[in-house]
Amino acid sequence: MKISLYYLLLVLFLMIPAPVPADENVQREETYKNLEAFSTVLMLLQQHYVDPIDPHDVIMGAINGMLTSLDPHSSYLSPDDFTELQEETHGSFSGIGIEITMKDGILTVVSPIEDTPAYRAGIKAGDQIIRIDGGMTKNLTLMDAVKKLRGRKGTSVTISIHRSEWQELKDFNLVRDDIPLQSVKSLELEPGLLYVRISNFQAKTTRDLRETLRTHGKQGPIQGLILDLRNNPGGLLDQAVKTADVFLSQGVIVFTRGRVSEEDLIFEAHPEDDINQFPMIVLVNGGSASASEIVAGALQDHKKAIVLGTETFGKGSVQTIIPMPDGGGLRLTTARYFTPSGESIQATGIKPDIVVPFIPPENIPQTVSEGQQLREKDLPNHIEHEERKDQPASEGSGKEAGGDDPVSEAEQRLRQDNQLRNALYILKGLNIASQQAEREKEKAD
Repeated sequence: MKISLYYLLLVLFLMIPAPVPADENVQREETYKNLEAFSTVLMLLQQHYVDPIDPHDVIMGAINGMLTSLDPHSSYLSPDDFTELQEETHGSFSGIGIEITMKDGILTVVSPIEDTPAYRAGIKAGDQIIRIDGGMTKNLTLMDAVKKLRGRKGTSVTISIHRSEWQELKDFNLVRDDIPLQSVKSLELEPGLLYVRISNFQAKTTRDLRETLRTHGKQGPIQGLILDLRNNPGGLLDQAVKTADVFLSQGVIVFTRGRVSEEDLIFEAHPEDDINQFPMIVLVNGGSASASEIVAGALQDHKKAIVLGTETFGKGSVQTIIPMPDGGGLRLTTARYFTPSGESIQATGIKPDIVVPFIPPENIPQTVSEGQQLREKDLPNHIEHEERKDQPASEGSGKEAGGDDPVSEAEQRLRQDNQLRNALYILKGLNIASQQAEREKEKAD
C-alpha cells in the first residue's frame, strides 16, 4: 500500500501540466526526487512515529504547508471550508466579525467588521490573537482559526489578545452573532451631501449601492458623496469593478497580469446615461484592502474622487478558487492587479491625495490604530511589488439603521470622526466650486 501511494503521487503529478522551464528534463527529474522523498517520509512516519498517524491528515498538512510557503493568501479549502466560503459571500454566517491573516505564524487581525461583536468590543487592526478558548493559535491554518471563531449565534468564544502597548495578554469574551450581510449603509450628512459606507464587497453590494443612490436621488439631487471604504477588507473582485463602474463612464477600472495569458484581464467602465457627476471623497485607511483598493485606485486615477485618510493595506494580488474533485477548493494567488495608470499597489498600497490620520475623540473606544496598522508588506512571503506596467489599450479612456433622527446621527458621527469631518469640509468646497462653474457655463451659453 505504501508503494502504491508513491506511484499515485507520481501519477497525480504527471496529470498536472508542467510549466516550460529552461531545462524541463532537469526540473522534472528534481521533482520526481522530491516526491520520492515525500513518500519515504510518509512511510517512515507510518512505521516509526510514536503514535499511529492518519495519512490523510498528514498529507493535508503537507499540502497546506506547501501553499503557505508561497504567500499568505494561498490555501487549501476542505469541502466544509469551501461551503463556508460560499456562505460568506452569498448566504449568512455567525461569528465575531474580524478579517484575519497570519504574520510570522501568529494569527493577526487585519480589520474588525463594522457592527459586529469584535468591533463593539474594541478589537483593533494589528491585534495578535494568541489563544482561542485557551488553545494556542501558533501554526494554526487560517481556515482552522476561522472554524474556531465561528459558531452558532449566542454561543461565546474567548480570545486572548496581545497589543503592542500592553504588557500582558487581555482576554475578550465575545458572544457570536449574525455577521451583517448588508454591506452598504448610508446617511445624509447635509441636504444633498450623502455619506455611503461599504463594509465589504459581497454578491449584492453593487445592487444595494445603486438602490441607495436611487432612493436618495428621489428625495433631491445628490450634490456630493463621501464613500467610506475604511476597514473594508475586500471581497469579490467583480463587485469592486461594478462599484467603480457606477461612478465611471469610460476607461480602465483595473487590469491583472498573471503567469499565464488567461490571467491577463482588463476590466473597463461602461457608458451610462445616468452617470453620477457629483463631487466625491473616498475615505481609506490601513484596513482598506484588496477590492476596496481597486475602487479607490480607479476613482483616484480617473480624477473622479479625492482619496482622503491614510495609506491602504497594499494587497494587490488576485486569488482564484479552483474546485477540487473532493468537493473542496484550492485558493491560489494567480495574478497581480494594477490601477488604471499602470501602478501595482502590491505591498505599497493606495496613497491618499490628502493624508489625514484618524484621531480618536476623548472617551471613545479606539477601533483603529493608524500608526501600527498591519499591512500587506508586513506579511511573510508576500508577493513583491512590481514596477509600473504600461497601461493597456482601452476603447474608452438604503439609510443606516440605528437612529430615528438622521440629523442628530450625522452630527454625532461628525463629532467622533475627524476624517469624516475633513471630508465633509472638502466636499462642501468642491460642491460650491462645481455650482459656480455651472453658473459660469450657463452665462456663457
